[in-house]
Amino acid sequence: MANIKSAMKRIKVIAKKTARNRMVKSQLKTAVRRFEEAITAGALDDAKARLKFIEKKLHQAAAKGVIHKKKASRKVSRLASRLNKAM
Repeated sequence: MANIKSAMKRIKVIAKKTARNRMVKSQLKTAVRRFEEAITAGALDDAKARLKFIEKKLHQAAAKGVIHKKKASRKVSRLASRLNKAM
């Protein structure tokens, strides 16, 4: 454990940021899983709406630095191509 006051503060700040990043990544994984379930079920209108939601959330996460900007774009592109193949 740190003894210096600023180091103790950094530990607290990093813990908060780690918890937030973990929460956002978990939400993204859940959204992607629901999108894939909609595709396998054949609910293409539902999948289209879920893709729009995922795109928004991925770009928000990229803007906050949770994931890289290019990773978000790549993920959206791959999910969109999966939806187009299903149609």
